[in-house]
Amino acid sequence: MYDIAVIGGGPGGYAAALYAHNFGLSVVLIEKDRIGGTCLLRGCVPAKALIQSGEVFATVESAAEFGVVTSDPTFDWPVAIERKTKVVEGLVNGLAGLLKTRRVEMMDGLGVLAGNGKVNVTHDDGSITEVEARAIIIATGSSPSTIPGYEINGTTIVSSDEALDWSAQPQRVAIIGAGVIGCEFASLLADVGSEVHIFEVQDQLVPGMEPEAAKILSRAFRRKGITMHLGVGVGQPDVSPTSVIVPFGNESVEVDTVLVAVGRKPMTDAINLDAVGVVADRGFIPVDRATMQTSASDVYAVGDIVAGTPQLAHVAFAEAIAAVTHIATGETAPVDYNAVPMVVYTHPEIAWVGRTEAAASADGYNVETTEHGMRGIARAIIQGQTGGTVKIVSEVDGQLLGATVVGPGAGEMIHELMYTVGFEALPREAASFIHAHPTVSEAIGEALMASAGRGLH
Repeated sequence: MYDIAVIGGGPGGYAAALYAHNFGLSVVLIEKDRIGGTCLLRGCVPAKALIQSGEVFATVESAAEFGVVTSDPTFDWPVAIERKTKVVEGLVNGLAGLLKTRRVEMMDGLGVLAGNGKVNVTHDDGSITEVEARAIIIATGSSPSTIPGYEINGTTIVSSDEALDWSAQPQRVAIIGAGVIGCEFASLLADVGSEVHIFEVQDQLVPGMEPEAAKILSRAFRRKGITMHLGVGVGQPDVSPTSVIVPFGNESVEVDTVLVAVGRKPMTDAINLDAVGVVADRGFIPVDRATMQTSASDVYAVGDIVAGTPQLAHVAFAEAIAAVTHIATGETAPVDYNAVPMVVYTHPEIAWVGRTEAAASADGYNVETTEHGMRGIARAIIQGQTGGTVKIVSEVDGQLLGATVVGPGAGEMIHELMYTVGFEALPREAASFIHAHPTVSEAIGEALMASAGRGLH
């Protein structure tokens, strides 16, 4: 009998398996595909590798502004795909080696709950292995959702899974959904010269983030030539072997391919939750957030399948740590969901942590906000990226509640503000520390000083 059986080898699953080593627990990690899950194989890592290629291309295109004269660059999509694959394979191999070093037993196959601490693992050859464990962690992840009429066919209508392996760069693309995934693909494709239309039923890009950030991103998208259709739904498409006509309102647009980016659904249907009495809501599993226990006390859930928590790899890591800690010690290590950093890897980059202004007000706080733009920040001017801002949300005469950064390196800078929000710092406390000059992060210092009532510039 194992101490822990983990079903699913994505970020939540492999993090749980790795972390169990700290307590000397025996672990079997069951995975029907390849180790790494969505993030490493079909999400975060490959997408960001392509985005990096697009950003390099855009930088070279504007090199003359910095006194660097080049011939007109061209973007080689197959080479970018090849580089993306090399990045992924290197990380997958490294992860496999680490799991081996930590003495995690790997088992290939589909894990299905069988009751009484047992998991039946069906292998590719049809054989079944019964696994027994003191505790089970479900980490089966998610898959792309779609909408009626836009069923994925892998060519003219695709999800992000297929888009990451396009053999050739699509010249005309419609993206349905302007959330994080949709906007990242829109930014990438426009940077490398594709014609892009993006559709969103709500009235701003990346619904839920600060409107100021959405406006900056909208301006950047217009400059890139992206056509945004906000507050607009799409009708039934006319799909041919080589193109798709997407209707909206009284208009339509013809494209080579449609990328459906309307969210992700949990993959829990095939694991027989009923066998152990695990309650689920539309496939999502409610948990005790202090322990990650499901309605069955010896079964835990982490990652994208957890009800009501962000579908992010770093959240899955933290949830895995919480689950393993409780299994090993009986103690809790709950995730601070109020201090989870979010990053949108568009160009410009956007990141936020904690509550937005609207969310803080809805939670009953007496809110005040301050902003400091990048236009007066020397390093941003040097880099030629001044179209950003830092916004601080705090309670009047109280703690920092949230923050948003738009601009170069936003995804790195947000972690400074993660600590201030997580530690419930007062603006005057956070503002007392200095930032190196010239750095883009000075915008954070300036915004914090203004929030403390003593702005400098």
